[in-house]
Amino acid sequence: MLRLNGIKLKPGEPLENLVPALCRALRVSEEDLIRWQISKESVDARKKEKILLVYNVDVELRPDSEARVLRRNGGEDDRIRIIQERPFALPQPERTFAHRPVVCGFGPCGIFAALVFARCGLRPVVLERGGSMEDRIRAVTAFWTQGRLDPACNVQFGEGGAGTFSDGKLTTGTGDPLNRFILSELVAAGAPEDILYKQKPHVGTDQLRKIVVNLRERIRNAGGEIRFNTHMDHLEITNGRVTGIGLSGGEFLPADTVVLALGHSARDSFRSLHSQEIAMAQKPFSIGVRIEHLQREIDRGRYGKTAAEAGLPPAEYKLAIRTKEKRGVYTFCMCPGGYVVASASMEGGVVTNGMSFRSRAGENANAAVLVDVYPSDYESDHPLAGVFFQETWERKAFKEGGENYNAPAERLGDFLGTGYTEGERGSQPAPTYRPGVTFTKVETCLPPFAVEALREAFPRFGRMIPGFDQPVAVLTAIESRSSSPVRILRNEKKEALDFRGAAILGLYPSGEGAGYAGGIMSAAADGIHSALAALRSRD
Repeated sequence: MLRLNGIKLKPGEPLENLVPALCRALRVSEEDLIRWQISKESVDARKKEKILLVYNVDVELRPDSEARVLRRNGGEDDRIRIIQERPFALPQPERTFAHRPVVCGFGPCGIFAALVFARCGLRPVVLERGGSMEDRIRAVTAFWTQGRLDPACNVQFGEGGAGTFSDGKLTTGTGDPLNRFILSELVAAGAPEDILYKQKPHVGTDQLRKIVVNLRERIRNAGGEIRFNTHMDHLEITNGRVTGIGLSGGEFLPADTVVLALGHSARDSFRSLHSQEIAMAQKPFSIGVRIEHLQREIDRGRYGKTAAEAGLPPAEYKLAIRTKEKRGVYTFCMCPGGYVVASASMEGGVVTNGMSFRSRAGENANAAVLVDVYPSDYESDHPLAGVFFQETWERKAFKEGGENYNAPAERLGDFLGTGYTEGERGSQPAPTYRPGVTFTKVETCLPPFAVEALREAFPRFGRMIPGFDQPVAVLTAIESRSSSPVRILRNEKKEALDFRGAAILGLYPSGEGAGYAGGIMSAAADGIHSALAALRSRD
């Protein structure tokens, strides 16, 4: 096939108009086209008076026509190149399994590890501490509407993992060759086909909930077993090999292959693993707040007009700076037309996150604005010191919010000390966080270095996107679960290590919780890589 880069359409122009544009660029007729598919779609908004959609398109031509195009091009037009389709194919296991492989956790990492095992005929057992999607939605709704937290089943724990209650972003900078396979599997499970080519694909929380259930059924239909409300209490390790798992209800499950897809909030599991002398290390993470603007204000800052006027979807952004103290501040998990959601999993702690539906039709835009936290900021050299750090500030946020899971909130003008005028009040966004917010000083539940960094960053972000630093924007605290503060050490074969640096055969720490991923796509890819490692011979 040929890939043709840089075909441009106006916003709102039908995709069918790509065909004549392709034919003109290649100097062929429509009869020469066998098939075409979009490889990538992006928005060029550098000139706000002339916003364009830019497409890379893969084209299959009749052999004689393709030969003419290549002969005529002679390498002169760098927009045209030959590509080879190499779909991912599962290998055959190189070893025998004495027991069914076990996957601990059923977020993106665990789902795709289990899918690989199931497709290879190994009938995996998945242990998920939280509930099924149906039970989880009920538990989360009760928390958001009544402030009743279930520590075992919430936004962090349960079928689909933390990403289920998010924007469902599928962007990744890893360049992993498995990315196309993952996206294709999501489409086969019900995701919109445009995730295969959008520059910034997303499915939304509403679509993701259905997709996860469909993936569950695919794993079950291939022989897998998913056990909800089942928690790993401890591992059984004998002579440097994993031999089984003790479950919270007292049951013992024999196992010689275990993928730990625990997620970044499985703090009790981190403590248990550390007590069993499994090697762990401190890892940087980030802490900060959620900021909310009216989506139409972000659209104007990005497009120069509203999204409706531009003929484009709600605008997104991604911003980053380094402060004069050399600390990074950046936006994360931006949710156009979205909501700030309560995401605690620890009783007596407040945590925020962002969520959007597929339509992104909410009135507000929100994003985390995060400050780098380094191990040097922790109070000790204990491997779990980052966890202790998170817990300290989450408890402070709980207390400042009123000890009822309300979140501390503040207008940006108050946080910066600039205030705001009566005229500005008319365009102020209303906080979307449920159960509710308590207006107070958010600086009381953030480390001083983070407060200082945020106060430097917001005006600078306002110079990048006009209106970003408007005084009426809402800050909601705190965001502390963007990534794991712990790394479970592993070797080149992806097997865990003990305190002495020796491999623990059959134990594969994976995904976000183990410190090797940062989002749905990278977590899914790491789960696949761990499953593939488990399929290989141990010789």
